[in-house]
Amino acid sequence: MYVWISLLAGLALLPALLKTFFPYFFQDCVYMYRALGCGIRLIVYKRKTPFYSIVDCFLDAVKKHPRKVFIHFEGKTHSYEEVDKESNRVANALRSEAGLREGDTVALFLGNEPCFVWTWLGLAKLGCPAALLNFNIRSKSLLHCFSCCGAKVLIAAAELRDAVEEILPALKEKGIMVYLLSDECTTDGIQCIGQAIAKASEEPLSPSLRSNIHIMTTALYIYTSGTTGLPKAAYVTHERVWASSFIQGVCGVTSEDIFYINLPLYHSAGFLIGLVGSIERGNTVVLRRKFSASQFWDDCRKYNITVMQYIGETLRYLCNMPKKDNDRDHNVRVAIGNGVRADVWKEFLNRFGHIHVRELYAATEGNVGFINYTDKVGVVGRINILSNVFFPFSIIKFDIEKEEPVRNAKGLCIPVGKDEVGLLVGKITKHTPFIGYAGNKQQTVKKRLGDVFVKGDLYFNSGDLLRIDHDNFVYFHDRVGDTFRWKGENVATTEVADILMMVDCIEEANVYGVKVEGHEGRIGMAAVKLKEGIEFDCNNTCSVLANYLPVYARPRFIRIQNSLEVTGTFKMKKVKLVEEGFDPNVIQDPLYFLDLMQKKYIPLSQEIHKSILSQDIKL
Repeated sequence: MYVWISLLAGLALLPALLKTFFPYFFQDCVYMYRALGCGIRLIVYKRKTPFYSIVDCFLDAVKKHPRKVFIHFEGKTHSYEEVDKESNRVANALRSEAGLREGDTVALFLGNEPCFVWTWLGLAKLGCPAALLNFNIRSKSLLHCFSCCGAKVLIAAAELRDAVEEILPALKEKGIMVYLLSDECTTDGIQCIGQAIAKASEEPLSPSLRSNIHIMTTALYIYTSGTTGLPKAAYVTHERVWASSFIQGVCGVTSEDIFYINLPLYHSAGFLIGLVGSIERGNTVVLRRKFSASQFWDDCRKYNITVMQYIGETLRYLCNMPKKDNDRDHNVRVAIGNGVRADVWKEFLNRFGHIHVRELYAATEGNVGFINYTDKVGVVGRINILSNVFFPFSIIKFDIEKEEPVRNAKGLCIPVGKDEVGLLVGKITKHTPFIGYAGNKQQTVKKRLGDVFVKGDLYFNSGDLLRIDHDNFVYFHDRVGDTFRWKGENVATTEVADILMMVDCIEEANVYGVKVEGHEGRIGMAAVKLKEGIEFDCNNTCSVLANYLPVYARPRFIRIQNSLEVTGTFKMKKVKLVEEGFDPNVIQDPLYFLDLMQKKYIPLSQEIHKSILSQDIKL
């Protein structure tokens, strides 16, 4: 009798003991249960014949709940059945008008609107991979996207016609077919496909049209570092599409949730985690053209949104809005995203209530990722027994000054200890591949790191510095090398430097990111050497950058130097420049600030510097 009483008492105390000594035990168990379930499903889909793609998942959702709202957009609703029929019209029109067949790559130049969704679905039903173009890119960058992904067809939104016409002569030379989602267009070389889609059949397409698709077939091209003049097109296979779609499920999102997408659909976050993840869950999406801090919570209340997406900047924008009595009057329970600072994270929770923030770390082209499935503030993930099973990785010692891994006497890399910052690398295997970038072998090779722990092994170089503490929480520290992050976008410094050197007065350029108090990430700055006998041209420099770069990729600060400091191997030195920032009280060199209102660079005075720090001047 006493044995049973003792046993029951022990069982009653077990949860309290586990919470005391293993505070994240239950959260670990829930995460591993969900992650294992997703892993098993992926294995089943891999082996299924014919291959079961996300399109088949969508079609099953249409059969299950045809009249359920799939998309809310600007006061209109579109059911699963309606989106299915629209995508059939698109597919049938493109088959007849453009002669599209399985394997043909098509570039989509569209904004955040429902036609993006059904145009992509129509292409997917034909077995055509889609290249998702950043609708901010223009000129040289836009053309480059076609050459690297091999697209022979461009489908553009009517409002982007001017951008298309700007590069139309080059598109004609390349033999690219251009279609505008419009009913009429008088421009030679641009065909309007609006009427053809409207008249096309809405009957289902035969799965045989995509019969050769398999798990490792390219499904998409998503552009990384697309804020610069030369974006890189990352291969996204059907396996990666499925893996990304499971993130919602791992975060506890269900088919009953309403998911808010206000991030660009050309991004992996908005498209893969948001849109495709919602298809996998079978839930409802509220789609917005672009993020609006002033209307964010009104949208959440209007549509009863339960799951939101964010990047670090968007949470800060929400926190910067004037406080209201109804700040906590909403039903949002989960926020999925990345890049939020710990102080903004805390402020967000204190102001808007208890929301489960699921901060994650991943790269579109990478083979390793983490997710913070606990509510611990400031971390991007947690290591458990499944981590190295799903994503074999390591964090290695890294020389910040030389911007290269530290190697021992045998020429091999050295793992860091607990709480030590190092470079994250992911082992390249059959199950965790790194396929690389389309049409850019040089950048693909650059991302592969060999002889890491044994001669001949191969790892993906994330280019990011992370650390893992003694409780197995993962912290993002910083980006290294040629990339920094601003306004939620990756900016490749070498590519921005290439654009700067197109300016007549500039001989050399060294681009880097500097921190600005009260802002996420780093803002662009450039140290430049002018051509002999030529003064800095404030107007022309701004004009050239505006022609080739979106506003968030343009260096907001320029520092004129007599010579640019380099290492013994002729690499630009950046550490000291980054440390000195843009303070005219510290820097003796001439400094300039990009004034977007005046559309030119102006001398950076102490008054302007103070206004930037006080946020009177908005960046």
